[in-house]
Amino acid sequence: MTQSDIWRLSAADLTSLTRAGDLSAEDAVQASLNRMAVVNPSLNAVVEDLSAEALDRARALDQSRAKGQPTGPLHGVPVTIKVNVDQKGHATTNGVVALKDVIAPEDAPVVSNLQKAGAIVIGRTNTPEFSFRADTDNPLYGRTQNPWGGHISPGGSSGGAAAAVMAGVGALAHGNDIGGSLRFPAAATGAVTVKPGLGRVPAWNPSQQAERGLLAQSMSVQGLITRSAADLNLSMPSLIAPDPRDPFHVPIPWHGAPVEGSIKVAFTKNTFGYTLHPEVEKALDTAREALVDAGYVVDEIDPPDVFECGRIGYRTLMGEVLTLMKSDIEAAGSQTIRDIFDIYFQEFPPIVETEIVHMLAKRTHYAREWSLFLQDYPLVLSPFLPQPFFKPDRDTEGAVGVHEVLGCAVYSYAMNFVGLPAACVPARLAELPLGPQPITVQIAARRWREDLAVDAAAAIEARVGQMCIPLWEKMGA
Repeated sequence: MTQSDIWRLSAADLTSLTRAGDLSAEDAVQASLNRMAVVNPSLNAVVEDLSAEALDRARALDQSRAKGQPTGPLHGVPVTIKVNVDQKGHATTNGVVALKDVIAPEDAPVVSNLQKAGAIVIGRTNTPEFSFRADTDNPLYGRTQNPWGGHISPGGSSGGAAAAVMAGVGALAHGNDIGGSLRFPAAATGAVTVKPGLGRVPAWNPSQQAERGLLAQSMSVQGLITRSAADLNLSMPSLIAPDPRDPFHVPIPWHGAPVEGSIKVAFTKNTFGYTLHPEVEKALDTAREALVDAGYVVDEIDPPDVFECGRIGYRTLMGEVLTLMKSDIEAAGSQTIRDIFDIYFQEFPPIVETEIVHMLAKRTHYAREWSLFLQDYPLVLSPFLPQPFFKPDRDTEGAVGVHEVLGCAVYSYAMNFVGLPAACVPARLAELPLGPQPITVQIAARRWREDLAVDAAAAIEARVGQMCIPLWEKMGA
């Protein structure tokens, strides 16, 4: 196998080779670094190159294996880390110029867990300012490009992560999600991801000076963006390993008990008055057919009110942001991000004062409604967005732009508000006037059953194929 082939391997294929000794960790890492050197100058996905320390770590892992030491489940797998999470000795910039010298004193739990499993960090990926846009651009590092082309935003806030992994820079990419920041970039690039549920992955940044707001703690989760569902099943068990620094982490296994009989899936095309694009409808129909053929029982039925839950949830989050973050945004943010937040507050009028206490209480009502519904239907197949993914900087185009980017994305942030897992998987490659574009569907799942969502994503992927293959052909790789 040549260096030009190794970067194409999935994490699952890499580990079968590296753990058996048929491929060195050094060669696996070097192949990803070579690929990064080719594609990253045009993508600007990786904003801190960690080649030297990655190769040092790879050689150390090779030496350890040669001495007969046990290998981890992600032995030798190249991975990227988003710049809003602490990695010891590196700046946790969160895409903000004023934070460029905030050096992490220790690794965050997700970084520790990945490295304990044998993964090797090859670089740190771009995010928008404060990691609070569904697009990825900032004054510190500049714009990340979508590998499918300049007609599509790379998504955000984990836009650098998705662009990197789909272009072949690392087999796994770390990201996080408070309202869609794993799923937006996955949808933009054709990657596969699962937003874990509340408490599933331990989280904390040792560099932080104060605890985050209650909703930020409960809606934000850490996760991975991959090229295949199989790589999520391989890697997520390592990511969810316990860490005492997160006192609310729930230490339960990745795979839950088998569901008796055929798994029932609630299927909905409801977009709450937003126009459902024909390409999104075709993707939904393909996903439904794939699940039926795989043995799932799919019923067309609406889940509990996603629109009300999502809008109330995001307005409540905006109330917390207004109270705890607005002064930082005003002091350290660019004019662009300040203008975007002004429109956010118009699109989602912040819930504050006494009302925010009531809405925090009502959050349990929404979560209970979903919990009861998921007793009968362990999975919910729905749109992620009602339209194909938007163009770069659409959210800078005033109220209409923000409405298209976030206003219609209720299936996304509703799942954050109630703390449920939700996977995104491409179900169609659409040929649109400006070029080809993957179209993604969302699969929400019962609490603690990310594995069910990922297995359903794998069934859809088996029908449609992995989007990295046509993307690499388009890129000439």
